[in-house]
Amino acid sequence: MRVRARVLLGVGILCVGCVMLMERNVSAGRDAKAISAEVEKGLLADVDKELKAFGGNQSVPGAVVGVWMPGAAPWVRAVGLGNLSPRDAMKLDDKFRVGSNTKTFVVTVLLQLVDEGKLSLDDSLAKFDVGVKVPNAEHITVRELCQMRSGLLDAYHAPELDSMNINAQTKITPRELVAIAVKHPPLFAPGAQWNYSNTNYLLLGLIIEAVTHDTAQNEIQKRLLGPLKLGNTSFPVEQVGMAAPFSHGFALDKEKNWEDVTVTLPPMLTWTAGVMISDMADMKNWVKDYVSGKTNSAATQKERLACVPTGRPGLEFGLGIGCSSGWYGYTGGIPGYNTAAYYLPSRDATIIAFVNAQEETPEPGVANSIVRDFTRRLFPENLAFGGK
Repeated sequence: MRVRARVLLGVGILCVGCVMLMERNVSAGRDAKAISAEVEKGLLADVDKELKAFGGNQSVPGAVVGVWMPGAAPWVRAVGLGNLSPRDAMKLDDKFRVGSNTKTFVVTVLLQLVDEGKLSLDDSLAKFDVGVKVPNAEHITVRELCQMRSGLLDAYHAPELDSMNINAQTKITPRELVAIAVKHPPLFAPGAQWNYSNTNYLLLGLIIEAVTHDTAQNEIQKRLLGPLKLGNTSFPVEQVGMAAPFSHGFALDKEKNWEDVTVTLPPMLTWTAGVMISDMADMKNWVKDYVSGKTNSAATQKERLACVPTGRPGLEFGLGIGCSSGWYGYTGGIPGYNTAAYYLPSRDATIIAFVNAQEETPEPGVANSIVRDFTRRLFPENLAFGGK
């Protein structure tokens, strides 16, 4: 999720706690070999370079990164600090707010409902009682909401939010956010263009609830988190804090120093657009599951992976999924955190980069820049995010 900093707050790196961790519940195999010392040195240099580049007076505090590929032992590292006061080393099992990676769970539930015949991707928004009147709803399809092609203004870009002084105790509902967004004229006719708008995914959450007569978080829990044993992944609706262990999240203040913004937003503000929390091990398993089609039918998976141009170099977009040079996955940005999880089906390879600061300028942002650098080093024929 991308939010405006003014509305939502949206020294070198210490290689502290750089410890090898075998992936959860998966054996690397007796034939797997550790990556070479030279490649490892290069990967750590990539992380150090990007954390410095996106920092202020000091580098971005820390990150957890991982690479999984056939024939090689998993390479996972915790770099830098998960907290500045007191100074605590980043840990491999630290939880992060994963922001818009939430959308991958939401779309997966939606695709399961399509598989069950409970809705169609070509249904209009007007078919569903979402509890808020959306102008032109009869011409906006579920598919266009998933693809970010509805034309609806991003609720988090609505000027009304500037005057709300939003903090972790702010009381606001997804319907109220949607109502604020749709008071503004659409940016374009449905289907005419691509534009990233979190309003789309708030509406998809409301559609799930209208169809299932259940909460979005319960549907995600019983359909995905429970069956796939993603025990460190959660969808909070009231709790503003995070269960230990977790990395604190940071943002630059006006003097370019880091301030702690771990607890900044009320859960219902981000909801199905970006509220979820997870760790690297869970997200490594999840990104492979949903990209490979383990979670829904072949027919709906084909729809998910039908990517459309975004107008951004090296990036297309499917149904709640980013597509870049053969890589599929998502990147989440929320105050204090930037999380990227990508899978390359042609090589059965996964890259994770979780960073404890939402630094997304210049594009493609800090987490995606690490992913790009790793692909340049390890998979140059599949160089992600328009890299050269």
